[in-house]
Amino acid sequence: MSRLVDLLAPPRMGTRFRWNLASVWAANLGDGIALAAGPLLVASQTREPLLIAAAAMVQQVPTLIFGLYAGALADRVDRTRLVVIANWARALVIAAMGLTIVTGAISIWVVLASLFLAGIAEVLVDSGTRTVLPMIVSKADLGIGNARLMTGYLVANQLAGPPIGAFLFAAGMVWPFGVQVICVLLAAWLFTRMELPRGSVRGVVETHMRRDIADGLRWLMSQPAVRTLALVILIFNITWGAPWSILVLYAQDRLGVGSVGFGLLTTAAAVGGMGGTAAYGWLERRIPLATLMRGCLTLEVLTHLAFALTSTEWVALIVMVVFGGYAFVWASLSNAVRQRATPIEFQGRVGSVYSIFLVGGLIVGQFLGGLIASNWGVTAPFWFAFAGSGVTLLFVWRSLAQIAHAGETAT
Repeated sequence: MSRLVDLLAPPRMGTRFRWNLASVWAANLGDGIALAAGPLLVASQTREPLLIAAAAMVQQVPTLIFGLYAGALADRVDRTRLVVIANWARALVIAAMGLTIVTGAISIWVVLASLFLAGIAEVLVDSGTRTVLPMIVSKADLGIGNARLMTGYLVANQLAGPPIGAFLFAAGMVWPFGVQVICVLLAAWLFTRMELPRGSVRGVVETHMRRDIADGLRWLMSQPAVRTLALVILIFNITWGAPWSILVLYAQDRLGVGSVGFGLLTTAAAVGGMGGTAAYGWLERRIPLATLMRGCLTLEVLTHLAFALTSTEWVALIVMVVFGGYAFVWASLSNAVRQRATPIEFQGRVGSVYSIFLVGGLIVGQFLGGLIASNWGVTAPFWFAFAGSGVTLLFVWRSLAQIAHAGETAT
């Protein structure tokens, strides 16, 4: 068991990283349980497509509305207190929703309100959590640290959590949310075990919140590498969001698969992701970072092309495995590059911009994907994604050499 722990969290990265890893994994398990139980709860309260779609949207909207505020808050208050209090608030919201299930007072409006409030708390938790890794591990270990956190997301959130959530929901509507509350509270307790320095990383803060947000945006815009990386993430999430939004229709109409076949596609991506995060340390040691970044983005472009051309299920499954592999390598590497290049006192604000670009890009892409598919068919969004990501890659190809090593000269 100790050898497995050492493999997941190498001793050189310290005990605090292990507590951080355990906290993130516990939170991801709770989120994975809700990933299946949440839609089942919504469907039990309404069959109206607009309300079902609204349930998915209200969980993303808080990032767009409160993301910059949450990032600035993480840079001006005690980050441990921020994460713990926000997790307590999130657990309280979920528990209150569970109480309405038990008492029979549950309704779709209660569910939507609960999801929105829990979403606000989650934005605050995420804004604090993503600032911690650069505080507890060396710059050289940021890549492997992010890869291990991504492994927790894949195992707990994508693979283990959803079937557990569906099973618990079948046993009793309230059970998955009760378990989620336990996971959230456990994550909060584990977070406190890291014993981070108390107080704000900026010391005594006398500036207004709006000034802090503006300073964060100015810093990001003044750093060519960080700015370009943010734009790459925005555009590539727009281009990926377009075909992803109609993936179920593509699977049914183009590949001719049913619900099981569609489930295999998403599982294949998770399997590929497991391989990518497991191999990340080896890749980082043997491949120059700029080459690794270019390789991941090139595979993204080719993935869209492969989906646009194929109509065979087994080919699509292989493509999804490859997608999962490079996507999580890219996520680990791009996070590490951003964290290395960003001073500790700006981690919250810069990270919030990236989060908004990620979520906002997906929302814009999903809208475009539906529009394009409605007019030109289910393969058209993949052609759009192929062209858009390909052109973007050509524009940033040379600058990736500077982006990959930006943190090595950052002050």
